[in-house]
Parts: sequence; C-alpha cells; structure tokens
Amino acid sequence: MLKRAAADISSGMTVNLGIGLPTEVLQYVSPGTPVCLHSENGIAGVGPVLCPENADRNLIDAGGAYVSIIPGTAFFNSAVSFAIVRSGRLDLSLLGAFQVAANGDLANWKIPGKFSPGMGGAIELAQKARRVGVVMMHTDSKGNPKILSQCNLPLTAAGRVNRIYTDMAVFDVAADGLYLREIAAGTSIAALEAVTGTAFHVPNQDLPRF
Repeated sequence: MLKRAAADISSGMTVNLGIGLPTEVLQYVSPGTPVCLHSENGIAGVGPVLCPENADRNLIDAGGAYVSIIPGTAFFNSAVSFAIVRSGRLDLSLLGAFQVAANGDLANWKIPGKFSPGMGGAIELAQKARRVGVVMMHTDSKGNPKILSQCNLPLTAAGRVNRIYTDMAVFDVAADGLYLREIAAGTSIAALEAVTGTAFHVPNQDLPRF
C-alpha cells in the first residue's frame, strides 16, 4: 500500500505527507526522485526521518518525527507554510482517514466521544492541494468498512479525495462513484466487496496487482 502510493509521486512534485501512514510513504520514494516534501510546521525539502540517536532534536516534521535536511531545504513560519498550501502550490496531499465516502468526502479528525487535538492542518491540505490521496487500512480495528456510501463521522472536507490507497485495493473517486483500479495480491473481488461499505465499479479486464 505504501509502496503503491509512493509510485504516484513523480519527479518535480511538491507533496505533503500527512501524519500516520502517509508519512511512511517517504521510505518508498526513490532516492533519486527530485521531490519537494512540504511539512506544515514550516519546512520545504524535508529529508529522510532519522532515529533519535542521529537526529537534531530541534528539527521535526508536523507529526513530531525527527527529520533531516537535504540540499535546498528551506524553513519558514506557519503563516508562510499555510500560504503555500492555500495558494494551491501543493501538487499532492496524502492523508490518513477514519472514513472516506464514495463521493470523495473525507473524515479524519474526530470520533465523537474520543479525545481529538483538533483538525490541525488537514482541512487546508484537503481543500487546497491540487490532488488528494488517502492512505489507510481498508477496515478499522473491529473490521468495519472505512470506505462507505456516506461518512457518519464529522467531515474534514467534502468531495475532495481523488484516490484511495488501502492494504487491499486502489480506488479512484469519480462523479458516478468509485472505480477499482488495482487490487492487492491475494485479494479477490468478493473479499473486497465484503469489507467495502459501498458499491464500486469493476473494469471488465484483468486488474493490476500490487
């Protein structure tokens, strides 16, 4: 799933990787690919994550991970960082999610009754990036579908998700619903339908496996 999401990061892109699973996509981006990784706490040109023993303790990304710098790394304050986001300069934002709906609605900040530190930068990232991808497990910890006809958790953004990457499949969001694009090795269409909370289009041809 992470490797598959990384394959959609192309040379020259400016990309924000959200907290959680999306952050781990970085390890699968080819080292030779010139990509500008943006972190909303004020870094453009984020380098690889470092272990605490090798890290500069003053240099963390928006998720609190110790990161490194690369040639050309720039630092700025939050106002500039969110000006970059709001002005549409991010080619791609990869976010985690609690739920995604067939129409591209995203819910990723609050489960009622449980503590949430707030929406953070997700609402801006989802609203303003040119393209939005979600990287998440296909079901929650209890086996419930996270891809639904309609989200029942508070929304972060309405109709903004373009592509969904899970451990079972890759879907594209279109005006008439979800399109299955790829399926994980060892997964069947029937197994996928059993844990997906909405209908989806299946092409009449062999699907790529990842």
